[in-house]
Amino acid sequence: MKTSETLDISLVIPLFNEDESLTELFNWIKRTLVNKYTFEVIFVDDGSKDNSWRVIEQLKVNNREIVGIKFSRNYGKSAGLNVGFAKAKGNVVITMDADLQDSPDEIPELYNMITKEGFDLVSGWKKKRYDPISKTIPTKFYNWATRMMSGIKLHDFNCGLKAYRKNVIKSIEVYGEMHRYIPVMAKRAGFDKIGEKVVEHRARKYGVTKFGLERFINGPLDLLSISFISRFGKRPMHFFGVLGLLVFFASFFLVVWMGIDKLFLNRTARLISDRTEFHIALVLMLMGTQFFLTGFIGELISRSSPERNNYNIEKEID
Repeated sequence: MKTSETLDISLVIPLFNEDESLTELFNWIKRTLVNKYTFEVIFVDDGSKDNSWRVIEQLKVNNREIVGIKFSRNYGKSAGLNVGFAKAKGNVVITMDADLQDSPDEIPELYNMITKEGFDLVSGWKKKRYDPISKTIPTKFYNWATRMMSGIKLHDFNCGLKAYRKNVIKSIEVYGEMHRYIPVMAKRAGFDKIGEKVVEHRARKYGVTKFGLERFINGPLDLLSISFISRFGKRPMHFFGVLGLLVFFASFFLVVWMGIDKLFLNRTARLISDRTEFHIALVLMLMGTQFFLTGFIGELISRSSPERNNYNIEKEID
């Protein structure tokens, strides 16, 4: 192998209780890449309760391409990807799942799409899936919603098989359940050359899926979060301040209209304070003030953030 500074590919593979598939997966990767590319395989054990870490240690004995990271407990796929990205040294970083449902045979073409076709990020598209309908229908809905909200025309945002230019993964932070929306974060960071490749989806050979029903709740919430942060993360007053002013002025004009109605149009009407519209106006006024103060506090927090002036500089000439 060459030095770590000249690696072609870093494979980042987060895993949880996948001891049965790891040896087969690594041997398949090695057959595909050896003598063609310089590479490393970063296994991130997300607190497995089986023998996954022992298998990684055994593989490491005779394979210096392997890098192993073990969490003390289960933190989730996003945490695994984030630490794997921080460790990666390859010029192209490729992520895949450890359950053998992603094919390592796709790696060379993904690498070429980054290095020769100029993409910043290439996402796999499992056009033909072997998942149950309880998983495929919600996935299609979330993919549609993400396309509409992000403007990124990908069919399968949640596909684990993706390829990145190195500076992409070094410019983003994956946290929570945000691994589903890495293309959205990459676009936010200025990497908009995003491509897609139809990839093989293989039926699960060992074990069971590690994702439960909570992903149907967490997914939409994370999408709303990343969409809001992308647009207003560094200028919250532009959202809450404008919303607060609109609501406040709506209440103000409602009070003015009731005053004009009482003084000039219908003097025999009930007292303003007895009218339903008056109480609606009070609620709107309070809501408008709260929205405005939320924006103001958010602005203070944003201006105090150590990352407020962090920008991705693509090129520089002194």
